[in-house]
Amino acid sequence: MAKTIPRIGSRKNTRRIPKGGVIHVQASFNNTIVTITDVRGRVVSWSSAGTCGFKGTRRGTPFAAQTAAGNAIRTVVDQGMQRAEVMIKGPGLGRDAALRAIRRSGILLTFVRDVTPMPHNGCRPPKKRRV
Repeated sequence: MAKTIPRIGSRKNTRRIPKGGVIHVQASFNNTIVTITDVRGRVVSWSSAGTCGFKGTRRGTPFAAQTAAGNAIRTVVDQGMQRAEVMIKGPGLGRDAALRAIRRSGILLTFVRDVTPMPHNGCRPPKKRRV
């Protein structure tokens, strides 16, 4: 029988966290989703107000957005991320709270950009509510 040769060094299937990355904050009226990617766009870490335990209308609150941003950033800071760009999208209440939590985390922000999609008079909006 053939003997198997033991490996001297084994490479695990874990991806190294880069020094710089991109933090995407998507703040809707109902939820806030924070996704952290590397520069090429591959997701490194993510969190949302729903995964942090907030249910129903509490997911759209600034405190829920702050908690979601803190959870997403904590993992990448521990793995060595130092610099990041921030892209904020959406009209929700969690925009400023998430940005405040990102600033407090200790990551050096290179720039903060608002990437909310704005229509150039595209689709017709829904009719006004009559309450």
